[in-house]
Amino acid sequence: MPALPDHYSLLGIPRNATQAEIKKAYFEAAQRSHPDKHSGPGQTERFLQIQQAYEVLSDKNKRARYDATLPPEPEAPIKIDILYSRHSLLHLDDSQVIYVLLEFASDKVASQSKTAPLNVCLVIDRSTSMQGKKMDMLKATAVRLLRELGPKDLFGLVMFSDRAEVVLPIQYRHENLKSESRVQMIQPSGSTEILQGLRAGLAEVRQTFDPSRINHIVMLTDGHTYGDEQACLDLAREAAEQGIGISTLGIGSGWNDSFLDALANKTGGNSLYISKPEDIQSLLSQKFQHLSRTFAEDVSLDVSLNKDVSLTYAFRLQPDVSPLPLENSIRLGAILRDTPLKVLLEFTIKPLSKKAEHLKLLDGRVKTNVPQATPPIYSTPLTLSRAITAKSDSEPPPQPIIQAMSRLSLYRMQEKARKAVNEGQYDKASRHLSYLATHLLAQGEQSLAKTVLLEADQIQRSHTSSEAGLKAIKYGTRALLLPSHIEE
Repeated sequence: MPALPDHYSLLGIPRNATQAEIKKAYFEAAQRSHPDKHSGPGQTERFLQIQQAYEVLSDKNKRARYDATLPPEPEAPIKIDILYSRHSLLHLDDSQVIYVLLEFASDKVASQSKTAPLNVCLVIDRSTSMQGKKMDMLKATAVRLLRELGPKDLFGLVMFSDRAEVVLPIQYRHENLKSESRVQMIQPSGSTEILQGLRAGLAEVRQTFDPSRINHIVMLTDGHTYGDEQACLDLAREAAEQGIGISTLGIGSGWNDSFLDALANKTGGNSLYISKPEDIQSLLSQKFQHLSRTFAEDVSLDVSLNKDVSLTYAFRLQPDVSPLPLENSIRLGAILRDTPLKVLLEFTIKPLSKKAEHLKLLDGRVKTNVPQATPPIYSTPLTLSRAITAKSDSEPPPQPIIQAMSRLSLYRMQEKARKAVNEGQYDKASRHLSYLATHLLAQGEQSLAKTVLLEADQIQRSHTSSEAGLKAIKYGTRALLLPSHIEE
C-alpha cells in the first residue's frame, strides 16, 4: 500500500511552520486544488488530502501526535558558504560597514537527481508597437520553444494588449502543427496593459500548479503600462506566496525597467534587456534553459537584524544579476544544478559599546523549495556574526568579495547617476557618469565607456537623458557581474 503524502509537503510548508503559516498555506492549496475549479485526474483525492492535512496540523494535539510518527527531518540538500569582508568589527565612535557574500549550492548527490519538469506560461505583449521584426522573431522563438519541450513539461502561451487571449492553454506537448499554426496567426493590435496578460498567465499556471515542478511565468513586453502598476505588483506578491516565479524581458527602450525589475523581484525572478529584435531568440531560449536547469527555486531569506545593524544593500551576483529589495523576507532567487546562487549583503553598523565583544548581524532562516526532493520545502537557520576588537584587521578581504565589490561599484555608480537625473541634479549625474566611464576604460570596456560618455554629454548639454542610453548603461554594468564575463 503506497505511503500517505506528508501533510507538510502537501501544504508546501516546513515542519516548524507557525499556525498562521499553516492556515495561509491551506487556503492557497485548497483554492488551487478545489474540484469545482479544476477537474483533472486525481484532483478530488488531492483536495481531500489537503483538507486532512489542515485538520491535523491546525490542532495542537493532533499535530504533536502526527509529528511523533514522522522520521527525523532530513537536512536541506543544499550547502551554504559564508565569506565576510572583515574578520572582526572595531570599537569605533563612527558607523562602519561590513560585506557578507553568501553562496547557496546543491549538494553533489542532490544535484544528480532527476530534473524537475516545467509548468511555464509565456506571456507576450502583442500591442501595435510589436508589429514587424519584433513579432516575427517572437513567433519563431515560440515555435522553437514548442519543439524543444520535454515530454513531461507543461507549456502555455498568452498574448496580451488591452485584453488577454490564451493562444495555447497550458498542457503537455501540444500537437505541433496545430499549435505552430495558432502561433503564426497572431497579429499585433491594441495598447499595452500588463495586468491583463499577467492575470491570464497566472491563471494558467495555477491550473496545473505542482510543487514537484518549476512553476513560472515568463513575460515579454516593449512598452509601458499605465495605471495598473500597483495591481501588477500585488498580483506578483500573490504569485510568490503560491510558489510561482515571474521573469520579465523588455525589448528596445520604451519599457519601464524599474517597474519590471520590481515585478520580477517580488518572486525572486529577474528582468532582462533585449536591445534589438535579433536578440529575442537567444535571450528567451537562455531563460528557458535556466528554468530547466533549476535545482531549487524560490530561495528566500527571512531577516531579523540586531538593533545596531542595518541591511543597506543586497545584490544577487549569480545565476541572474540583480539588486534585491530590502524586505523582512528577501526573495533571493534560484539555485541551478550547475551554478550556485550568490548574494552580496552590505551591513552598516552603528557605533559600538566599548564593552561589547561580539555582534550578531543577522539571525534569520533560509527557506528553500527543492521540487524533486522529499520533502520539497526546507527551513534552515542562518546566523551572521563577528567578533569586536580594538585592533584593525591586517588581512585584506577574501578575493571573491574584492572581485564582487569591484564590479558592483560600477553598477552602483550608474545607480547614483540615475538618481541624480531623477532629482534634477544634472551636473552631479554627468560627473557620476564621467567617473564611471573612466573606470570602464581602465577595465578595457571601451564600447560601454563610449555609451556612458555620450549619455553624460547629453545630460550636461540638454539636461535630459535618453531611455535607450540609461538602459544600455544599467544592463551593461550588470552584465559585467555575470560569471562568464568575470572569467574572461
